[in-house]
Amino acid sequence: MSPKRYITIGLLLFVFGLAVTAHAQDSLMSFEHADDPPKMSELLEWKEVFTYEVRYSFFKLGEVQTTIVTDTTYNGKKVWWLRTIITSNPGIPFVGKEENHYNTFMVETDSLPYTQLYWRDNVDEEQFRAEQYLYDYNEEKVYFSKDGEPVDTLALSEPSSSGQLIFYYSRLLAGTNRSYRLPVYLKGEKGYINGVNSTEIEMREYKAFDKAVKTYYSQGDADIDGPFGFTGKYEAWYIADKLRVPAEARAKVWLGNVKVKLIDYKKERRDS
Repeated sequence: MSPKRYITIGLLLFVFGLAVTAHAQDSLMSFEHADDPPKMSELLEWKEVFTYEVRYSFFKLGEVQTTIVTDTTYNGKKVWWLRTIITSNPGIPFVGKEENHYNTFMVETDSLPYTQLYWRDNVDEEQFRAEQYLYDYNEEKVYFSKDGEPVDTLALSEPSSSGQLIFYYSRLLAGTNRSYRLPVYLKGEKGYINGVNSTEIEMREYKAFDKAVKTYYSQGDADIDGPFGFTGKYEAWYIADKLRVPAEARAKVWLGNVKVKLIDYKKERRDS
């Protein structure tokens, strides 16, 4: 399948970075002590469920749903399973129904998380583990495979990602004047996503909330040859609350300029 058939909505995985019903739903946003960005441990206290709508001009391309499913053990380490489900709008000409699941096993640290394993399942075509990246930090190698067959072995010299981790990575710095540089492995090559943050507040409206919310602006540049034609400059907005909820992203892909906006957000404490 060509990259275009994967559908542009997957760019959420590279830009910022399943509905559940909470037994006792906490307030969706908390602005207490929100001047400082969250720590990874604070984000992981919550099971958050994000649903985004992706649009090109007047056309809805599809939806993106992201959550950390659970914690588990991989190669003797505790990891968190981050999953993003992308579904296309079946009414789009030459695309039809598409469903891809993107999965990351990430390791929590006191500073920034890093990826242990990444894989993509092409669910609508029943191609599971269609591509996979295994990160071996002891051997300083990344093992890249497609459809279960080895393709290449790449050098690994720093904590890295395959793009999906930007969803959490960027929240740890949103609302500050700090920039970041995230190493990313895609299409058998290593590149970087460079982000520049801001402390300026802007009021913006989203379907997920019943009134305008305060947001922090971020922008960046991706020197990667990403899927869907995603590369170059992008913009993103985060809610200016304690958890820095990713609310919106804009980027240029092969189709043109697309917008990704939050239409539903739920959270509950993981120990509930």
